Amino acid sequence: MTVPQPLQLLAPLSGVLVPLDHVPDPVFANRVIGDGLCIDPTSQTLCAPLAGVVSGLQASGHAITITHEGGAQILLHIGLDTVNLAGKGFNALVDKDQRVEAGQALIEFDADHIAVHARSLMTLMLVVSAEPFSMLTGDSAKVVGGQPLLELGHVGLADDAPVNEGEALVSQPISLPNANGLHARPAAVFAQAAKGFKADIRLHRQQDSANGKSLVAIMAMQPALGDVLTISATGEDAAAAIETLAELLADGCGESVAPVAVSAPAIEAAPVAKSSAMSLQGVCASAGSALGQVVQVVERKLEIAEAAGDPRAELQTLDRALAGALAALQKLRDEAASEAQEEIFKAHQELLEDPSLLEQARLLINQGKSAAFAWNSVTEATAELFKASGNRFLAERALDLADVGQRVLKLMLDVQDSAWELPDQAILVAEQLTPSQTAALDTSKVVGFATVGGGATSHVAILARALGLPAVCGLPAEVLALANGTRVLLDADKGELHLDPDPVSIEQLQAEREQRTLRRQRDLEQASLAATTRDGHRFEVTANIASLAEAEQAIELGGEGVGLLRSEFLYLERSSAPSQDEQAATYSAIARAMGPERNLVVRTLDVGGDKPLAYVTMEAEANPFLGMRGVRLCLERPQLLREQFRAILASCALARLHIMLPMVSQLSELRLARQILEEEAASLGLTTLPKLGIMIEVPSAALMADVFAPEVDFFSIGTNDLTQYTLAMDRDHPRLASQADSFHPSVLRLIATTVKAAHDHGKWVGVCGAMASEPLAVPLLLGLGVDELSASVPLIPAIKAAIRDVELRDCEAIARHALTLESAGQVRETLLSRRPSPSTLSLVSES
Repeated sequence: MTVPQPLQLLAPLSGVLVPLDHVPDPVFANRVIGDGLCIDPTSQTLCAPLAGVVSGLQASGHAITITHEGGAQILLHIGLDTVNLAGKGFNALVDKDQRVEAGQALIEFDADHIAVHARSLMTLMLVVSAEPFSMLTGDSAKVVGGQPLLELGHVGLADDAPVNEGEALVSQPISLPNANGLHARPAAVFAQAAKGFKADIRLHRQQDSANGKSLVAIMAMQPALGDVLTISATGEDAAAAIETLAELLADGCGESVAPVAVSAPAIEAAPVAKSSAMSLQGVCASAGSALGQVVQVVERKLEIAEAAGDPRAELQTLDRALAGALAALQKLRDEAASEAQEEIFKAHQELLEDPSLLEQARLLINQGKSAAFAWNSVTEATAELFKASGNRFLAERALDLADVGQRVLKLMLDVQDSAWELPDQAILVAEQLTPSQTAALDTSKVVGFATVGGGATSHVAILARALGLPAVCGLPAEVLALANGTRVLLDADKGELHLDPDPVSIEQLQAEREQRTLRRQRDLEQASLAATTRDGHRFEVTANIASLAEAEQAIELGGEGVGLLRSEFLYLERSSAPSQDEQAATYSAIARAMGPERNLVVRTLDVGGDKPLAYVTMEAEANPFLGMRGVRLCLERPQLLREQFRAILASCALARLHIMLPMVSQLSELRLARQILEEEAASLGLTTLPKLGIMIEVPSAALMADVFAPEVDFFSIGTNDLTQYTLAMDRDHPRLASQADSFHPSVLRLIATTVKAAHDHGKWVGVCGAMASEPLAVPLLLGLGVDELSASVPLIPAIKAAIRDVELRDCEAIARHALTLESAGQVRETLLSRRPSPSTLSLVSES
């Protein structure tokens, strides 16, 4: 327990003081949330009144909580009913869990917008941790931002409240009815009601939990509309607390809401019944199939002591564990079988060196926490922040952070990873596997895995593909109830896990695997042959790459050029932008590998959406896939684009250079980008420009392809995003991914429209999306008139072989018929029915 110290709070902005009693909101006026003051602002930047950690930041940006190291918690709330603005007019300058200094800018706000669209601009500064305070302003009603305003007394580290013993009672699940979630007002009503009971009360949302009597804890959890919450209580009046608080929560905690019924009690998942016809549906993470037995993987919980007596010793413990983890990751990098694996563990090393994580952990250690507790708290909190960001890229990185967090934690606690005892033909089943676990799998025994969490673009999926292991993610949670030893058939191509498959299915699987092996051998032997159809039509098969190593591998596997160089590989997962010289050296090395006889298509920086950059400020967006990404972001930051153009132009003489712009949706974007390219080429003394094209991945670009065609040299169709935007379905959503299918006739019609417009103007069309890497799609794409297929490097031989196995006139008939169908399923069935039997080795391949 520290000695209580007075603490001064600075004015968070300039304005006129308003007595709290005069605030036209009973929750604030009656001090339900806490006592404090109100300022009618004349400035538009909210600043920190004290040094501390951002312990709560509302997603809408209108409210923020700062927690001082002594325990004082200060809530700053801009305006009244501003939660209804859904973030419009607010720009948060800090992140949750970030350390801030007194006077540091926290939130910028548009006073004009808020004044028009909200009830009031009155801004509250409330002491929600209940310390007594005195005013320092005298009789003055005017305050200037940064001047001393309040002085708190009795600030110190509070002892933990006593915990009631006994069995906890738990409410039925309640679907939160509040349109804006549990923001300050309803959260305060709930916390105030909970304080009326002696019982220890907690609010739960899945794995998240908050002290039900703490406004800050509830707001930090950010329960949203429709979230399923439960309340637990322990103590003598627990039953009464549950009854009262459950009714309060269901009624909206004082807010007007549509009536929502309390759901039925949760029922534990029963063991999955065995059935020869039963299967569970997920999403393909790594193609292939396997027959084996279930092995459930459960990570044991580590015991962590919270307090420690010697901060210096704990800091040394943290440093030793970090050094050990970095060394272990370096060993994994050195032993990596592919560049993709090496890059994953390099990213893990960078996470361990993140200054924000280290600063927060050391702060907690200096406050008396153990190294293990501090590190675990910081990594878990940051991972949860990533998950809650609404950004798929960050959500997937949360698993990487949890993985490295556990690696360091085990070193601190001297916990050895015991080797898994695996039977032969093991198919691992888990809530989620980490990259470390996946990289360490014994592939002589593990033949595949199936998980509830994860996505097709996660690091775990990348590692599974590198290891050649079929994998399915996004399975229903009932898969976790399968008994060890259950015989299953993993059909990753279809995203299915079949339980106790029948002998016919097993025999069919074995036959298909044999045919795939034979076909793969033949494709590799013939990889250098041209991709010419049986009736003499030549097509170009190029590669999608993100490194020099992949460029060299593509040539070895018969690639006829590069149809997509993802330039963002130079920018991602690093703390500063690559220099122009570094970019130019990389592009030139790849161009030399291609040589002057092959195409090299470089896509300009495609970030934003699911690929943020740590060193480029990007505002939080409600839907980043419809926001500032691709060419939009680069045109808003033209210096970034100019530098990249100069770096790309350095390789003009080394290959048949093409530049491709991503996410173009308007002609003005193309014209402005071309103008910038011409200016940079002129500054370098170049008289001949490389070919300039655009990606067709937005429906507006496909529908106006006839308008774009005269002003471009080529089109390349990104089927992944084109499908996502056309069908309004996230292609990585576990429950929608199987429907977000590029074979859908609506997508095919947009491809046909693009091809016709291009050919009418003498321009060529490629496909660089995932569809070009699927052998089943080859006759369809050829029939639609596509000129080039840019495929994933390992699949180049299979795609070239698939072209050699068809006649163009048959492909055109297939395409015409596909355009008349109603669904992707019908299109796939048509293609499968026209595919020769496996015995002919004609179109059997590994998808």
